[in-house]
Amino acid sequence: MRPTTPLPDSPPAIVSVKPVTLSAPDRGEDLQVRVSAPVTGDGLPVIVFSHGYGQSMDGYAPLADHWAAQGFMVVQPTHLDSRTLAIAQEDPRFPRIWRFRVEDLTRALDELDVLEASVPGLAGRVDHDRVAVAGHSWGAQTASTLLGARVLDSDGVPGEDLSDPRVTAGVLLALTGLGDSLSPFAAEHFPFMRPSFTTMTTPALIVAGDHDDSPLSTRGPDWFTDPYTHSPGDKTLLTLFGAQHSLGGISGREAAETTDENPARVALLQQLTTAYLRSALHPGDTGWKTATAALDQDPSPLGTLTSK
Repeated sequence: MRPTTPLPDSPPAIVSVKPVTLSAPDRGEDLQVRVSAPVTGDGLPVIVFSHGYGQSMDGYAPLADHWAAQGFMVVQPTHLDSRTLAIAQEDPRFPRIWRFRVEDLTRALDELDVLEASVPGLAGRVDHDRVAVAGHSWGAQTASTLLGARVLDSDGVPGEDLSDPRVTAGVLLALTGLGDSLSPFAAEHFPFMRPSFTTMTTPALIVAGDHDDSPLSTRGPDWFTDPYTHSPGDKTLLTLFGAQHSLGGISGREAAETTDENPARVALLQQLTTAYLRSALHPGDTGWKTATAALDQDPSPLGTLTSK
């Protein structure tokens, strides 16, 4: 008998269900959600992910699928600004669209039992007491409000506190900075892009690209470090070298939005975000300490970490 060559280890199998529809009569459209989870495992923590402007529940597979394979239940709502819904800026809901986004995330948390039951074999395997939020770009601003960030009104007064005590950690990817340096276009079309981070006390990993030069700001890439600089408490800033707004391609392989495709950078983000969330939600876990030590010792690192 000829000996067989062992196959390489396969990534853990995941299952995704979409669309899961949550009733949202005050929204004008029911909320469509994608739910992903590993096929096996118990006590799965939850990540609710907010997509960037125009995206949908179908995006960000490099992160969502990886997190699911690593033992998380990943929830991806489709916000009203998604190109799949084609809602114009003239729509009367648009001035409040940032608030609908926040409500999408809280609705998903309110309906975790429904979302869990929508995936065959998932019921009873999810730990509802270990919840994180994550987001990219405008989605990161959306997620940041559940961590304690607030939106300033036209007079610079902080709006309502929309933080959620169920959320104990966050990952904020390419989160836009303070609103005092918006470009004229951004100030006209996105007047709600005026965050205050002084009350964003929940622990978070903030990721910025040092080549992310946004047309929404009159500043340069350092604009994306504002959430770290101006927030209190337990925060870590990961600055990725050479990264633009898509951070190497987190929106998906060969996505049109990606101008700096870099699989190695995406792989680093997969590794570090997973380690951060796992350790943040399971305080005894040492994965984050191990991952950060490896980055520190890398002779040619793709980024650098700063903590406070």
